Amino acid sequence: MATPGWRELFGSGHGGRAVALAAGVTLHAVNIFVAATIMPSVVAEIGGLAYYAWNSTLFIVGSIIGSALASELLARHGVRGAYRLATAAFAAGTLVAALAPAMPVLLAGRGIQGLGGGMLFALSYALIRLVLPQHLWPRAIALVSGTWGVAALSGPFVGGIFAEIGEWRLAFWAVLAATAAFALLCARVLPSPAATPAAAAPPRFPIRRLALLAGAALAISGASVIPSLWVNAAGLVVALALLHWMTGLERHAAVRLLPSDALRPATPLGAVYLTMALTTVGTNVIVFVPLLLQTLHGLTPLGAGYLTVLQALGWTAGSLLSSGSGPDRVARGMALGPAVMALGLAMLAWRMPIASHGDPAQVALLGALLATVGIGVGFSWPHLLTRVMTVAADGERSLASSSISTVQLVSSAFASALAGVVANLAGITDPGGPAGAANAALWLFGLFALGPLAAATAAALLIGPAVRSARTGSSTPPPAPGRD
Repeated sequence: MATPGWRELFGSGHGGRAVALAAGVTLHAVNIFVAATIMPSVVAEIGGLAYYAWNSTLFIVGSIIGSALASELLARHGVRGAYRLATAAFAAGTLVAALAPAMPVLLAGRGIQGLGGGMLFALSYALIRLVLPQHLWPRAIALVSGTWGVAALSGPFVGGIFAEIGEWRLAFWAVLAATAAFALLCARVLPSPAATPAAAAPPRFPIRRLALLAGAALAISGASVIPSLWVNAAGLVVALALLHWMTGLERHAAVRLLPSDALRPATPLGAVYLTMALTTVGTNVIVFVPLLLQTLHGLTPLGAGYLTVLQALGWTAGSLLSSGSGPDRVARGMALGPAVMALGLAMLAWRMPIASHGDPAQVALLGALLATVGIGVGFSWPHLLTRVMTVAADGERSLASSSISTVQLVSSAFASALAGVVANLAGITDPGGPAGAANAALWLFGLFALGPLAAATAAALLIGPAVRSARTGSSTPPPAPGRD
């Protein structure tokens, strides 16, 4: 059966809804690129270099909570109401960040932004399942992934222009204006409650498990402020203990954050979640890339921002190129993509610490390596997301689709917190300057290449055999037990 084309996604009454679900993710993504681009300028004005990674970690922790709230918002308020509340939370956080007089206030605003952004992120995936026919899901997922390219072009421009004129706060005001425009779009094109399937009664909010997840990420981030191996090790131990407690509660919970097989890598669904989490780890070192490019290679905020987003543009290109892949290429793509990521990160560990002294060829090489990392993500990501929706049990497909963002955000929160640990221990604050930045770049890219390398292994051993078995209709079961 031929893969449905883009014309079908945007036709037959689906176009407005497809644009709305993509726009929600775009707003979330633009804000990420804006914040990443202006953060070196923010730190230069209000201080807080030791808390550099907290800007990302607190945003993601807020996003985890917002993502978990998405299904309850849908059940209580419908599609329009849920989007309205998510947009209001995002706007409130953006306003606080724009007015922040000091780093603690800015971080609070970023946390509130993350809450709204997480809602928007999860609602977009839920909307795919609710308002689009199943045969259009792969194209819709590719569209959502592709919106990161729009964000990659606009976010660094907004952040970079305002950072270069010394007015980084105006970047947040621009995001606030875009948020208002998005709210008007949702009011016009999203379906009314009568036009969408009835939602189940909202479950009890899993506050203890979310608090444990947030506490684990913050334990790592809190310890990272002190560049001591023992302190950071203690923070990691506390985080692991909280995670163990959380997973114990999750296994016996009546209302779950994740589908029942999510924590069992030997099952088809658990294998996909594991591969997604390990792949996500490799993308989060990007939080330090604008700072490294400005410190080590003398780029302007605008130049550093645009070089950084080559990773996102690569992600977009990889997603669009692979979205129409036939079954023969899916299994290979889910393993090859993370392997390409690992190679790109390993090469960055070699090249990023070496000052380019304005040599365009050296800067171009760094950009090509960042794009390589993104292409690796994009080549595998649509297939991983589609597989989540297809291998989940019939009674858990709604939870599986909404928990995609939860898995991605939890992985990102811990990865960004660990990035702060590695950077501070490697000397980004002490001795700081080019010497500290060069050592931090070596350790950051080198260690974070291990995540996608492990993801490639997991995809090859745990997912590939099941995909090939399903394609051929073989009666021989795949090596990994579980549903398929």
